[in-house]
Amino acid sequence: MRQLFRLSPLAFLLAVFFLFCQKEKFTYNPEDSLEFSTDTLRFDTVFTQIGSATRIFKVYNRHKKSIRIDKIFLEKGSSSRFNLNIDGISGDSQSDIVIAPNDSLYIFAAVSINPNDQNSPFVLDENVVFETNGNTQKVVLEAWGQNAVYLPSRFGGGGVAGYGCQGGEWVWDDPRPYVIYGILVVDSCTVRIPAGTHVYVHGGLGKVVTDTAVYRYNDGFIAFQGAGKLLVEGTPDKPVIFESDRLEPEFNDEPGQWTGIWLQSGTTGHRLENCIIRNSVIGIRVDSAATLTLRNTQIYNTGSSGLIGIHANITAENCLFHTNTGYSIQLEYGGEYHFTYCTAASYGVDGEALSMGNVLCLDPGCYEYSLFPLLARFQNCIFYGSRADQISLFDRLNDGSQFDYQFQHCIVRVRDLLKETANPDFIDHCQPCLYADNGDTIFVNPDQHHFRLDTLHSVANRYAVPIPGIAKDLDGKLRDATMPDAGCYEIEF
Repeated sequence: MRQLFRLSPLAFLLAVFFLFCQKEKFTYNPEDSLEFSTDTLRFDTVFTQIGSATRIFKVYNRHKKSIRIDKIFLEKGSSSRFNLNIDGISGDSQSDIVIAPNDSLYIFAAVSINPNDQNSPFVLDENVVFETNGNTQKVVLEAWGQNAVYLPSRFGGGGVAGYGCQGGEWVWDDPRPYVIYGILVVDSCTVRIPAGTHVYVHGGLGKVVTDTAVYRYNDGFIAFQGAGKLLVEGTPDKPVIFESDRLEPEFNDEPGQWTGIWLQSGTTGHRLENCIIRNSVIGIRVDSAATLTLRNTQIYNTGSSGLIGIHANITAENCLFHTNTGYSIQLEYGGEYHFTYCTAASYGVDGEALSMGNVLCLDPGCYEYSLFPLLARFQNCIFYGSRADQISLFDRLNDGSQFDYQFQHCIVRVRDLLKETANPDFIDHCQPCLYADNGDTIFVNPDQHHFRLDTLHSVANRYAVPIPGIAKDLDGKLRDATMPDAGCYEIEF
């Protein structure tokens, strides 16, 4: 038989109170220590006045009881250049922080650099100290900082700054790196950049607001117009480097972080030697009638094409173009081009290693267009990648009268161009050429962006012919005097 009994409201409330208010169990054993997601939280190069991106690490309680952290603090206290946010609460020192069993908390750290510190570079290190049950543990914060020359200033993002020196020279020879904010336009001035100079560009999206619309554009680029001229004078052991100012590891291979270098119509005499341009939207754009010479230059990790020539005049020797989301080399609306000992590698993208055309289309179907003759010469070059076709040609007249091109001693990967219906005379313009496919070995490891030639198996070995005046490769290594290798690198046995 069931028996019913009545429980008074007061007794019920007391029972609930004691059920939910049982004392939390803590561990007080000094051996029950904390665990961390890292023992050293590293910040990459941080420019003075800018600070850095926030970095994160986690603190774990791996035990079956709660643990009370008596204190978390920065060892240098108020003199520290680091700042903490502990589980959502800002402050560089906090006490009595509880972590439940098998739970964790986040610690966010940021760093700022003293702009008056003249050391370049200099390292900052600091300990985040954890005191728990009489036990002391530490996580190291480590940041490298550099003073920098800001052009026009660190507040120039989204703006345009013009520089001119009435036909004189502007030499970027400060031992500090240069950091460009916004759009830098050089007119009537020769910018000379000596060996070892590092140029960082702050990218992002800019906008122009009018009464009727908002126009957005990619910020962070260097433009030359009028009598403006760019001379880059790197060496094999001290190249000049252009890249984004985001130096955290996760941005190392990220394309499109800044816009690129723009050599506008009519500018002449641009010369880049031993130069690296990376992580931009485009590498270099050369407009109508502008002239550019590239030697021992690398352009890679771009969000669009690496090198763009539009009705331009470009000479390139010992250059490497790779990991470009668009074309590695894009030559449009005719112009005159000479490439010798160059490598263009296109892997995992839709764009070919080389695209050439002699037309400026004025409507989507290209029924209305403007035509300009193309003259292009390629010698001892490599155009290769993961797709079966690495060269695309667009001759609007389709008769060759305004489309003069020639490949000699080049290694190319093509399929459709060998079909008579697509381009009946490509073979006549590629003499001699080695037609490689995916069964041929050329590079050491293209998946890892290692585009030096495979020592034992590369088909580029001894395929080229000597060129007077080009005795060394991209690394500054002597080429074989009688049977050199194709592409920008010579095999080193």
